Amino acid sequence: MEVFIAPIREDHAASYRECLDVVAREKRYLGLTQALPLAQTEAFVRDNVRSDAIQFVALEGERVVGWADIFPHWAQALAHCAGLGMGVHPDYRRRGIGRQLLQACIAKAWQKGVTRIELEARADNAHAIALYRRLGFEHEAVKRHGMRFDGTYFDTVLMRLLAPTLRQTS
Repeated sequence: MEVFIAPIREDHAASYRECLDVVAREKRYLGLTQALPLAQTEAFVRDNVRSDAIQFVALEGERVVGWADIFPHWAQALAHCAGLGMGVHPDYRRRGIGRQLLQACIAKAWQKGVTRIELEARADNAHAIALYRRLGFEHEAVKRHGMRFDGTYFDTVLMRLLAPTLRQTS
């Protein structure tokens, strides 16, 4: 079955939570180690749909197999900056789904006036870092011991993508 990218809808909440939980329990890619309870996930998705948030899902039929979102900072002086989060179910990786999700989110972010997208990834997540670089993200810093799973620390890489209008002036 074909996988397609779409804005998240409220009826995706349970499937989104299942996918998020699988990725989180890998204790490798996300800051979460398990998904929030379904009621909280439903409220989160409902709020995102109502606010036209930058959040897309990869769907196989009605099953969420990946997601990406970009949320602007809440403080006024930082509102042009937004943080990227994403994940793809392990059974669906290396198929270009992450790239498609990111492209959809980035396009909507620029449309909504975001001019700086930021992310933090584990330094040993070579596939994700390579994807981010292919899409134009640039390395900014290494955060020593940025994540900890089961008592083991991992460095993280901070990256950013500037809107085309800012890249012309930099």
